[in-house]
Amino acid sequence: MSSNHQSHPQFINQLLQFYFASCTYYIYNFIFACLHAIMCVAMITFWVLLLPFLLLNQLLGCYADSLATSLVTQTVVTVESFGAKGDGISDDTKAFQDAWKTTCSSSTPAILLISPKKSYWLKPITFSGPCQSTTTFMILGTLVASPNRFDWDPKKLRVWMVFTQIQNLTVTGGGSGTINGNGNVWWQVSCNLNKSLPCTDAPTALIFNDCKNLTVEKLKIINSPSVHVTFDRSTNVVASRLSISSPSWSPNTDGIHVTAAAAIKIHNSSIKTGDDCISMVSGAHNVRIKSVVCGPGHGISIGSLGAKNSTGRVSNVIVDKVYFNSTIFGVRIKTWQGGNGYAKNIVFKNIVMHDVVNPILIDQFYCDSPATCAEQKSAVAITNIHYMNIKGTSAFPVAIRFNCSASVPCRGIQLQDINLQGSNGIATTSACQNANWSDRGVVLPPPCQSA
Repeated sequence: MSSNHQSHPQFINQLLQFYFASCTYYIYNFIFACLHAIMCVAMITFWVLLLPFLLLNQLLGCYADSLATSLVTQTVVTVESFGAKGDGISDDTKAFQDAWKTTCSSSTPAILLISPKKSYWLKPITFSGPCQSTTTFMILGTLVASPNRFDWDPKKLRVWMVFTQIQNLTVTGGGSGTINGNGNVWWQVSCNLNKSLPCTDAPTALIFNDCKNLTVEKLKIINSPSVHVTFDRSTNVVASRLSISSPSWSPNTDGIHVTAAAAIKIHNSSIKTGDDCISMVSGAHNVRIKSVVCGPGHGISIGSLGAKNSTGRVSNVIVDKVYFNSTIFGVRIKTWQGGNGYAKNIVFKNIVMHDVVNPILIDQFYCDSPATCAEQKSAVAITNIHYMNIKGTSAFPVAIRFNCSASVPCRGIQLQDINLQGSNGIATTSACQNANWSDRGVVLPPPCQSA
């Protein structure tokens, strides 16, 4: 009996030891499994959070290397290094010529830098190509035309600054650069303002001749003696964020003039002049004008075309989102009798007119004589012209006028969603002769009562 009683505590003790050992084993495995799971979650979280930073760091490193390489391989030329003063009274023409030669001859992309807060006085100057690489003409200061008209060759009065035969050129004002044509010196001797004076030519401020892949941007151009900017025989041109201005009475001061040029884009610009805000003459092809404010001035014009029995050709033009403010004309096509050629495939759309004297006009009898021009057997053909979503006010009762030739009538004119009310409550009308037109939507004034 006593031996049995003595064996029970030993058995219980062994049982408890086995139980605690088993519990310790399972608890250890559970804790280990939990720690393993926590480590896995932590590792996954670590990589999820860290991997984007590693990738971003790699990308930034590549960009920094690329940027550093770009900066190292880009040549920067300053006009001061060639003797320019920038004081507004010294002649800096030669310094600009020498700086341009160095810039244009660079085998790596080059910038000609015109310093901010300085005024550079220039005589007539030509920047000639071809250049060896991509070139940037960066105007951060002000370029001022010579106030002395005798600095111009009498045979070359029409030019001041000319860029010619250059590919891959950017002319930028960086938002602060200004070109001042000193126009008042020329306007005061203009026969347009003083009929007793002989008529002479006056300089265009900025001419781009035979250029390809051209950008002109972020630039202020003021008081040109004549046209402010001309694109001549150039292709693939983008002109944007330009501010062009001269007084409303200044003669022949077109804002932008396009001649014999193709693939031209003009957008996001403000133009205030004494003549056409934008004019397109023979050879203008594939022109896109968008988001432009025009006025004062003579509006946006196709032409004139066909003067002195010549051939004029303009095609594939879109004028979109333009605001005309108190201009003499809105959208105009003007051609001479006796000429030939065409103005075709032209769209004027999404336009607002404010107090415009002649909002919509086609004139095949344009001439520089006060008398009515006589009709001739030949004329520039005007076809496929679209006017869409044009609204606003007309300062003159006749808001739409198509004055076309009997020998070569205007054809394929379409009016869609037009609403031109009279300023100060006047009633508006339309007038036309020898014009083939159609209308869609609401057209006000209704087309087309006889003149």
